[in-house]
Amino acid sequence: MATGKKLIDAYIDQIKPRYEDLLGQMVEIPSISMDPSRRAEIRKMAEFVAQVLTDMGAEARVVETGGYPVVSGGWTTGARHPTVTIYNHLDVQPAQEPEWRQAPFAFRKEDGLYHGRGATDDKGPALAALLGARYAIEQGVPINIRFLWELEEEIGSPNFAAALRNHEAVPRPDSVVVSDTIWIAKGRPAVPYGLRGLLGARLTLRTGEKDAHSGLTGGAARNPLAELADLVHACVDAKTGRVKIPGFYHDVVKLTQAEIKSFLASGFQVQRFMRAYGFKSLRTTERAEVLRRIWALPTFEVHGFVGGYQGPGVKTIVPGYGELKVSMRLVPNQTPEKIFRLLRQFVAKQNPRVLVEREGMLQPFRGLFDGPYVEAVKRAVKAGFGKEPAFIREGGSIGAVVMMQRAWNVPILFLGLSLPEHGYHAPNEFFDWGQAAGGMRAFAAYFEELAKIGKR
Repeated sequence: MATGKKLIDAYIDQIKPRYEDLLGQMVEIPSISMDPSRRAEIRKMAEFVAQVLTDMGAEARVVETGGYPVVSGGWTTGARHPTVTIYNHLDVQPAQEPEWRQAPFAFRKEDGLYHGRGATDDKGPALAALLGARYAIEQGVPINIRFLWELEEEIGSPNFAAALRNHEAVPRPDSVVVSDTIWIAKGRPAVPYGLRGLLGARLTLRTGEKDAHSGLTGGAARNPLAELADLVHACVDAKTGRVKIPGFYHDVVKLTQAEIKSFLASGFQVQRFMRAYGFKSLRTTERAEVLRRIWALPTFEVHGFVGGYQGPGVKTIVPGYGELKVSMRLVPNQTPEKIFRLLRQFVAKQNPRVLVEREGMLQPFRGLFDGPYVEAVKRAVKAGFGKEPAFIREGGSIGAVVMMQRAWNVPILFLGLSLPEHGYHAPNEFFDWGQAAGGMRAFAAYFEELAKIGKR
């Protein structure tokens, strides 16, 4: 970096106590967007981080959306300078799992590890990005840096688009960087350039007013659970995962050899993947094929059946009602609107009595795989962690990313800092100082790289 490695290393050493203090305060605010009773904590979180920005000399405001607010702010250094917006979310998952070894919202630090719900998803990375930005501003890097912190990401960003329509509070930048993703392996940086979309659906079938005695009615009575199971078989091959709905794969973009090569450079290992998720077997164990399936191919998943008897033993009834809960992960260039139409048409042909209802949707995202912004991220990550990143896709979804792409049509890059072992959405979540310090270096370097690229 132009400002010198020793200088930023000294800054990071000096800022560590401040980082730990702020992260501790943020973790101890239980900003659970999924729980309506936590509305006051969500508000407290927004006001707290707006004050943190103000205390660092930045402009900040809490922006109302009709739901939970967003926080928007940052530093403006000059109208001729490029503007980058850093996106993070500060709401968290619930923490009710019995496996927690400590109170989830009681921050604890030990040996460079920071324990508590939200430490890695996404408060620790957000704070690292902020302090990397503060360093760049203090060093006079000619760039405008803005922050956009959401408080509804964990519930699908239902009001985020409203914030983007407030152009005065949330102005359009020249580019965006998102820090809400996970590496594949420690020591092997990974930068996503694509996210799968999502379509959820409920398929319901009522064949009777109530459950009936199977000895008296079985054989004549329709069984809605059996019919829904038959419908699943018509939709997807359970052994291979191949979706059988006509037209489902029509818009899927085939991976290039360069993309597959980059996937394989991520450090992904099949056995580690199986251990991490407790799998006893997979549909395939070929490394490239596993990566293709979890990052670049669509899916049809069955999440649950509802109906009939759910208690111990066997109650010999024919249920009068059944419900099937499913979702489909989607990839570029699929759209949830088209896939829902295909699903509904297919179900109507298979079993016209089944009602198909949509349960939320997110568009897939495909960003940049090459070009000046990609090269800038590569150099920045190498400055922060000593290695160039592999460019990968992620199997999950971040609704806000697609909304920013639609609203602004600017380059959107990713610079995530979390590791698999940190426990995204899991009990005993933590973050670590090594990733935080490397993240500050990487972000500071990235801002210098963006200043060289200039305004679009």
